[in-house]
Amino acid sequence: MITVNARATFSPEGPFKLTEIERRELQPHDVLIEIKYAGICHSDIHTARGEWGPVQYPLVPGHEIAGIVAQVGAAVTKHAVGDRVGVGCMVDSCGECPNCHKGEEQYCLNGMTGTYGATDKYGHYTQGGYSTHIVVTEEFVVRIPDSLPLDAAAPLLCAGITTYSPLRHWGAAPGKRVAVVGLGGLGHMAVKLAHAMGAEVTVLSQSLKKKKTA
Repeated sequence: MITVNARATFSPEGPFKLTEIERRELQPHDVLIEIKYAGICHSDIHTARGEWGPVQYPLVPGHEIAGIVAQVGAAVTKHAVGDRVGVGCMVDSCGECPNCHKGEEQYCLNGMTGTYGATDKYGHYTQGGYSTHIVVTEEFVVRIPDSLPLDAAAPLLCAGITTYSPLRHWGAAPGKRVAVVGLGGLGHMAVKLAHAMGAEVTVLSQSLKKKKTA
């Protein structure tokens, strides 16, 4: 096992404290990532407070992860030491069911493995990105372009893809009109992405206080 530093909460009411956690030794298709940045998603807070169901403590959240590949398993082909990479809310799936073969691992018929708060196929309880390192199956590690700062990339691994996915699915493009309901964290992402795709974008809000920002 690999011992790394992390920030964990030990109870629903407790603060986050410095601790040490164990990461598994690299399997042939695993990638060890030195984490540089981890975004704070509100689902991290919900989970840490036990608001979405029972939680095994201590818990290390974090699923908007950006960092540098520090080591790779013997059979890894998609990543190399020194690569700039990211990890989102999943770190594994069965890889064999029809949904996995379609690239829809989130619908894995045998159950995908969440970045934290889940039990992986090795029997380990997964811990997230509020730590110095993480071990992830290579299929769930994505390349981050050199032109994109790692701190800016981290939130794209959840908030970004949450809004990019439907925009791409419905074909946001020049000549299309997109309405974004609310200008919170995801709303900001949606406006930027839809605009970058060339769509005409309108923000819908309960008041005009965010008009200037929009």
